[in-house]
Amino acid sequence: MKAFQDQYPENVSHCYGCGSLNRHGHQIKTHWDGDETVTLFTPEPFHTSVPGFTYGGLIASLIDCHSTATAAAAMYRQEGREMDTLPAFRFVTGSLHVDFLKPTPLVELRIRGSVKEIKGRKVVVITTVFADGVATARGEVVAVQMPDSFGRN
Repeated sequence: MKAFQDQYPENVSHCYGCGSLNRHGHQIKTHWDGDETVTLFTPEPFHTSVPGFTYGGLIASLIDCHSTATAAAAMYRQEGREMDTLPAFRFVTGSLHVDFLKPTPLVELRIRGSVKEIKGRKVVVITTVFADGVATARGEVVAVQMPDSFGRN
């Protein structure tokens, strides 16, 4: 099964967090797991805040990009369409709120998202980061659908 990010149109596949065409980025890969979405990501040693723990900016970035991918997938699902069909749904962040619940160790992270609300061109997503099964951060993202002209030269 292709990840959501691998089905984005080329002109919007350059995001540092989720763009499949950004070889320097996180390259996250998100899939459906029932009514939730899931991404696995393993921080590198250079993602350290203090020895043994993950930098909070990375955590916020993962929540952000996982949530916008979830928003896109949710809109496709709502319309009964496959993610590689046109016109494309692609989202940017209108609002990002992150609560850091516990320090996040440098281990494989499981990031899970759920859709709180779809209203017009906005999707609200709740995303939680888990390390070794423990919730370490939770975010709420208001994702806003990109205009068709965004990302075009």
